[in-house]
Amino acid sequence: MPDTVAILDFGAQYAQLIARRVRAAGVYSELIPFDTDPAEVQRLNPRAFILSGGPDSVYAANAPQLPAYVLDAGVPILGICYGMQLLAKALQGKVSPTTAREYGRASVTTTALSTLLSTDGLPPTFQAWMSHGDQVTAPPPGFTVTATSENCPIAAMENPASGIYALQFHPEVTHTEHGESILTAFLDAAGLSRDWTSGSIVAKSVAQIQAQIGDQRVIAAVSGGVDSSVATALVQRAVGQQLTCFYVDTGLMRAGETDEVVAAFQDHLGARFEAINAAEEFLDALAGVTEPEEKRKIIGAQFIRIFEKAAQRLGQDARFLVQGTIYPDVVESSGRGREQAAKIKTHHNVGGLPDDLDFELVEPLRNLFKDEVRAVGTELGLPDTLAWRQPFPGPGLAIRCLGEVTWERLQTLRAADKIMRDELRTAGLLRGATAQAFAVLLPVKSVGVMGDARTYEEVVALRAVTTDDFMTADWARLPTGLLARISNRIINEVQGVNRVVYDITSKPPGTIEWE
Repeated sequence: MPDTVAILDFGAQYAQLIARRVRAAGVYSELIPFDTDPAEVQRLNPRAFILSGGPDSVYAANAPQLPAYVLDAGVPILGICYGMQLLAKALQGKVSPTTAREYGRASVTTTALSTLLSTDGLPPTFQAWMSHGDQVTAPPPGFTVTATSENCPIAAMENPASGIYALQFHPEVTHTEHGESILTAFLDAAGLSRDWTSGSIVAKSVAQIQAQIGDQRVIAAVSGGVDSSVATALVQRAVGQQLTCFYVDTGLMRAGETDEVVAAFQDHLGARFEAINAAEEFLDALAGVTEPEEKRKIIGAQFIRIFEKAAQRLGQDARFLVQGTIYPDVVESSGRGREQAAKIKTHHNVGGLPDDLDFELVEPLRNLFKDEVRAVGTELGLPDTLAWRQPFPGPGLAIRCLGEVTWERLQTLRAADKIMRDELRTAGLLRGATAQAFAVLLPVKSVGVMGDARTYEEVVALRAVTTDDFMTADWARLPTGLLARISNRIINEVQGVNRVVYDITSKPPGTIEWE
């Protein structure tokens, strides 16, 4: 097993980003709740701990406290924000509330030679992201204060002899300058091996899949998206002909989607593959439904019923179902894996599955971030058309067709979405410059004028974002000329639309999808 960093989650909104940054540096990490059974933590045999931030005060009633095993383990520790305050409290330092709270960017200045902050290329003053009310006002015995900010006299402290380091700011977020270098300096100080690579992920995943499935049959729900494609390729690598892939044309796909997916799987995966046309079944089930959570649950249930029938046709019932669940799905659904997080939406492949599920799920990507999934896909030999394809939600256009889903409205949305993607592709902005881009059909109408006639038709919203991990995202600054061209084409070429708007909301506070 590779060297492991155990990241204790105290409820911070950025906790999952710590795991991603550590893995990006080549060190395996797992994010675990602070109250995890110590025996489970011991199973990981962590070589270091990182303590996340959190919304509580260390002195508040029922506030999460530092588990005793963290200090008892005798391995390096990094405390971030609330994690720093927990360390200070446990080691006889002092934590106090402050009237000058810090939220957002702050200028941090190093005040002493520091293992984490005195690395090559790190200037003595840099911008960092703060988010705290309480702060450490007296360091524990043996600790050196290594940085300060305007409203936080102790912005960093460390005791290298004990291998304990603490930061009041968040090095994991992109808003903190040189944050990756700071985290890397901790990993170096902890003496951790950089052996978490796409190759090692594949090897570990294949072994786990083989142990779970054994000699049983397994079916895969493939959509052509990155996640389901990579998950299927991993299972194919692990169990070969025990796998049968089913692609369900729900009628909720983008223009040309089905033909592209079928060709890609037949040409590159070499797995047993069957396409099922179930558009009528899905549209009948969605008739009259407008609430997005209900749409997701209906679609999830329909998928499972179809797969159950498909498994029976194999002549030997399959026990296992492959799904491309990835870590952001788990965090946002919050039904399984991170119970202290607020539920944002149900993903059909996480929390939207029916209670009477007859399959045991195989989810080889469940703990991976999107960039890791893409790297694994490339390692497995998938073409860029699959490994680097923009994400497409499992429920398809049903959650981009706000309001009731009808065949006519889907056709309108398909046409608008194709125009947007075609124009982005022509401009060279469909990969890299935009991580996800799509059109949304809104259930509102507005007055317009075409020629000399009054129109009263629906609105299309365009959405394009930039992101590395899909946990946070910013709206893409597309050229205004390009937006004008897309808008003009949609209004002139797509019947039933007379207005186009562009979404300039980041994540958070919004989600990437509109539903």
